[in-house]
Amino acid sequence: MARGDLIPGRKHAPQHLGRVLVLGLGKSGRAAVEYLLPLVGGRVDALAVAAGARTEASEAFAAEAAARGALVAFGDGAVAELAARAAQGAGADGESAREAGAAPVFDLGIASPGIPQFSAFYQAAAASCSELVSEVEFAWRESAADSRWVAVTGTNGKTTVCALAAHVLAGAGLAAAAVGNIGDPCISAVGAGATDVYVAEVSSYQLASTVRFAPNVAVLLNITPDHLHWHRSFEAYRDAKLKLLANLAGVPGAVAVLDATNDVVRAEVRRLRALGEGGRGFAYVPMGTAEGLDGDMRARCGSDNAAFLDGDGMLCVALDGKEHRAGRAGDLQVKGAHNASNALAVAAAAFALGVDDPDVAAHLRSFKPLEHRIEPCGTVAGVTCYNDSKATNVDATLTALAAFPETRPIVLLGGDDKGTDLAPLVAAARARARGVVCFGAAGPRFATAFGAPAGCRPSEPADAAASPGTPPRGEAEDSRTEVRHALPTMRGTGETLADLGGPAGRDGSDFAVLRASHLEDALDAALAIAGAGDVVLLSPACASFDEFGSYEERGRAFKALVAERSARVEA
Repeated sequence: MARGDLIPGRKHAPQHLGRVLVLGLGKSGRAAVEYLLPLVGGRVDALAVAAGARTEASEAFAAEAAARGALVAFGDGAVAELAARAAQGAGADGESAREAGAAPVFDLGIASPGIPQFSAFYQAAAASCSELVSEVEFAWRESAADSRWVAVTGTNGKTTVCALAAHVLAGAGLAAAAVGNIGDPCISAVGAGATDVYVAEVSSYQLASTVRFAPNVAVLLNITPDHLHWHRSFEAYRDAKLKLLANLAGVPGAVAVLDATNDVVRAEVRRLRALGEGGRGFAYVPMGTAEGLDGDMRARCGSDNAAFLDGDGMLCVALDGKEHRAGRAGDLQVKGAHNASNALAVAAAAFALGVDDPDVAAHLRSFKPLEHRIEPCGTVAGVTCYNDSKATNVDATLTALAAFPETRPIVLLGGDDKGTDLAPLVAAARARARGVVCFGAAGPRFATAFGAPAGCRPSEPADAAASPGTPPRGEAEDSRTEVRHALPTMRGTGETLADLGGPAGRDGSDFAVLRASHLEDALDAALAIAGAGDVVLLSPACASFDEFGSYEERGRAFKALVAERSARVEA
C-alpha cells in the first residue's frame, strides 16, 4: 500500500496510516486508541500512546493497550521515549532518516483537546509527527464519504444546539447522533458505523488542530472571551473558532449558519458578504442583527438567506429562495431569548439538510431542557433553585441572568477562576439580581469585584472583616478531569447561618454580597437570606476544578444539596 492512496468511500482516509502517536488518554484519546488497536499490523505499522500523567484509570487502560500491541509511556518525557522506541523498530526500507532524526518518527499524531498547543508536551509531539491533528479531524477523515456532518461551535450554547439538532434530525427519521464534546467521541461513533448524520460539538481546542475538516453545515453561535489561558490571546481563540468555516468551499451545498447578533460573528458575516458568492464557495445564513433576533438581515446584508423572528415570534428561515416556518419561539419548552436563538440555529441547519417545516417545528417543541442549563431542581421552603452549572464563563452567566426578567435571583458565583473581566457581570448582577454569594477559589476576586474585601470569612457578608487565606486555584478547564483541591471550611467554627445578619451591600442598597468556602456553604448562605418566592441560581461563571471534576459533577452535587435541604425542611 502506498502512503498516499485513499480508501474509497471515505472522506480522506489513507490506506496506510504508518506509525501513529496518540497524545493523551482523556475520553477522546482512549477512543482513538480503541479505534486504532485493531488496525495494528495492517493500516497501522506501530501505535504509540503518550499517556501523560498517571492515574489509576489511565494506568489500567494503558496496560490493556500495551497487551494488545501498543507502545505506552507516561510523564513529561513520554513523547521522546516513544519516538526513540519507534525509531528502533524502523526497517531498512528507506527509513534510516527517521532513525537519524532527520525526519519525524510518526506519520500521524492525534492530540487530545485538553493539551494546549503551547505546552511542551504538545510541541514535542508536533516535532515527532509529520502531521498532528485533533480527534475530530481524524474521525471526519475516517467517516463514510456520503455521511453528513453538522458541526457546532461558539463560546456558549454549543451543547444545547447539538442536543436539539440531534433530537430534531432523529425525529425526522435521519440516523443522527450528537458526538464530540456531547455524547460519544467522534471516532467512536464513526467506528460503530450506525450514524449517517454526525452532529458534532467542537471546541476551539479541537478546531485549532484541524486541517481538512469540512462539515456540510457549520453553525457558529457566538464568540466572546473564554479559554484565554489555553489560546494565550482572544485573537487566537477567535481564529480557532473561525477554522470551522475554512474548508466549506470544498463541500457541495455547504451552508454556514452565523449568529449575527454577536459582534465578532457579525464581522465575519461582513467579510463573507464582501467575498461574494464566487469568492466564498458556500452559502451562509445570517441569524438576527445587531439589534437582536427580530431583525431580518437579508436587506442590509445583501443575502438571499436569513434566520430571524418575525413580528409574531415565529422562527423564520429564508434559504435558497424558500421561506420556512419552524413554529413560535414562545411554544418551546426551553425558555429564554438565548434558547430562541438556539432553536433558530437548529432550524436553519435542519432546513439545510432537507428536513421539512412540520417536522422541524414539531421536534423543536418536544425538546426538553438539558441538565445543568438553567435547570429547575427543586424548592426549599418556597425558594426555587436552578442549576446552571454549565455556565463556566461570564457570558453564560449574563445569559442566565437575562432569563429571569421578573425575578431577581440570588446568584452563586465562583469555582476555578478563568481570570476574565468581571465588570459586565458586576453590572448585570447589580441590575438583575438580589445578591451574590462568591464561593470557592474564585471567591476572593469575585467579592473584590463587587466592592468587598478579598479575604472575607466563609459564609459571612462580604463587607465584614477580612480573614487571611485564599482557596487554591485549580488548573484550566478541559485540561484535566480528576482534580480536587481541599478548600478551607466554615464547619466547626461555631458560626451558624442564622448569625449572618442582613444582606446589605457596601453601598447601602439591598444588594447582598456574601462569601462562602464551598458550594454547599454558598447554597446555605443564599437560603439564609432568601424568602418564599425567591430564586437561588447556581450560575458560577467559572470552571469547576477547584472542588469538582467537571461542571456535571458540580451540578449534580448542587441538586443533591437542594434535595437534602428540601427534605430537611419538610421533615
